Amino acid sequence: MVKKIFAYSYIYFILLLMYVPIFVLIVFSFTNATYIGTWNGFSFDLYGKLFQSEEIMIALGNTVIIAIISAFVSTVLGTLGAIGGFYSKKKSRAALETINQIPVVNAEIVMALSLVVMFVFVGNVIFRGANLFSFWTLLAGHVVLSAPFVYLNVKPKLQQMDPSLYEAALDLGCSPSRALRQAVLPEIIPGVISGFMLAVTLSLDDFIITAFTRGSGLLSGEGNIETLSTLVQAKIKKGPIPAEMRPLTTIIFIIVLLVVLFISLNRNKNVSRGALRRKKLRERA
Repeated sequence: MVKKIFAYSYIYFILLLMYVPIFVLIVFSFTNATYIGTWNGFSFDLYGKLFQSEEIMIALGNTVIIAIISAFVSTVLGTLGAIGGFYSKKKSRAALETINQIPVVNAEIVMALSLVVMFVFVGNVIFRGANLFSFWTLLAGHVVLSAPFVYLNVKPKLQQMDPSLYEAALDLGCSPSRALRQAVLPEIIPGVISGFMLAVTLSLDDFIITAFTRGSGLLSGEGNIETLSTLVQAKIKKGPIPAEMRPLTTIIFIIVLLVVLFISLNRNKNVSRGALRRKKLRERA
């Protein structure tokens, strides 16, 4: 009993440390005070200023665009890698999983510096001194960061899947690609979705790789691409973080909370559908 009380107390204490700062930001997003701790009365003024700030809106747009595109590419690569590794021979699968673990456990600063060295080398040697840093190098950096995590999200779903499903689909006349789409993909779709959401989250709050690999181009015109993380860092150098960031934090938190609730509510439905699909395939086989 004492151990149980201690365990729950520890969990609630950690949750308190995690969420109290967020709730403080949410509360003070509804007052127009410049500094947190000063209450000037309930107001939506900061929300109006947020959407009127061209600087923040551009950074937000850049952040969302990069996050969605990099998450999509990472999800495709991570899912295909997980499926390929699952159906590979034991030694090949072990080698692939080891390679995939390196970016996960490696320090992000090491990854960022490695990407910089690679882009500089390719620009100097292959493109004769060209500066390659642009939207594309930033996108590549975010894909390198996110794809291994998608792999790790899809892998458990493959291991939980009935291994005979793919063979059963082939026996019923499906081509390999059709068997993957109709038999394997529906079984692992929860892992694919969670991997995509994780990739979006990793991209949204990334700073180190963004700061090292960004450049001018597609999203920024002449200047460097500005995302929310680099914008906040630049503002901290000059002084306090703009008060308009508080309502932005609130909006992001609410959106993420709604997405998590939606995924949780649909998880049981997906499990039930998967069980029914497996039953039908067994009956046909």
